[in-house]
Amino acid sequence: MAKAQDFRAMTADQLDDELVKLKKEQFNLRFQKATGQLENTSRVRQLRRDIARIRTVATTKRGEAASQS
Repeated sequence: MAKAQDFRAMTADQLDDELVKLKKEQFNLRFQKATGQLENTSRVRQLRRDIARIRTVATTKRGEAASQS
């Protein structure tokens, strides 16, 4: 689980790449859950929260960039 501070250090492109990676993992975990193969159920919650953190940081960065322009 990453912290928001780690995400704040990333650029917008890095945040987008990380978001794509986490969404793919979340997709795979959903399939594992449906087929009964999911072992680490807490990972679903961690992913959901990390995705929310990334989206929050990205929105904040976009707002800061817009206000500086």
